[in-house]
Amino acid sequence: MGKETQLIFGRHPVIEAIKDGKSFDRVLLQKGTHGEFEVSIRHLTRDFDIPLQIVPKERLERWTRKNHQGIIGLLSEIPYYKLEDVLPMVYERGETPLFLLLDGVTDVRNFGAIARSAEIMGVHAIVVPHKGAAQINGIAIKTSAGALTKMPVCREKSLVSTIEWLKMNGIKTFTSDLKAEKSLTDLDLTGPTALIIGSEWEGVSIHVAREADEKFIIPQRGEGDSLNVSVATGIALYEADRQRRLTVEG
Repeated sequence: MGKETQLIFGRHPVIEAIKDGKSFDRVLLQKGTHGEFEVSIRHLTRDFDIPLQIVPKERLERWTRKNHQGIIGLLSEIPYYKLEDVLPMVYERGETPLFLLLDGVTDVRNFGAIARSAEIMGVHAIVVPHKGAAQINGIAIKTSAGALTKMPVCREKSLVSTIEWLKMNGIKTFTSDLKAEKSLTDLDLTGPTALIIGSEWEGVSIHVAREADEKFIIPQRGEGDSLNVSVATGIALYEADRQRRLTVEG
């Protein structure tokens, strides 16, 4: 999709699209908008779990020069799921959950490459936060080789709350950390598992990492600071899949 075809603009069209259940990446509302319309948009985006960003007029005009009336809705090219709906489906299929949480991964090509590995390695869902996540657009889908159209992507308001919910439901959470003492291969990834991966520059944020059950590092021989995030994720997912195959075969 090009810019003009992946967005909806204008007050009435955006409201109707939200009520019709269209999948939005986010809604951009012009800074300084007040009154009944502003209240209505805040309620609608909250009720339909759509990220709302307040932005200056100039930001809106980067998307379109047409009469946007102070609001633009950026459509998503995939539907978003809720993790609480996905987990029961995994158990109903008799499978052991494997989830991937991405914290601060904003590059669309990295996100697409991660999704490609995740689908191949049997991940049941990718979980991203409302803020600080890559836009799932045509580039991400192409880079994923179509994987993003085959597996659920869950968008949650808070990764901290999500991790707490996962642990309450018997899922062990592991986060990557360059300062960790435990190696990836020392983990037991055969049970219900959620792997948490951060951006390659910042890593997993402190408040998210604090909630994880265990931290791990991927051993490396060279002098580089870290692996590319999509490569690191592929290695971690391969280890999870390897352990699970051994358990089944054994």
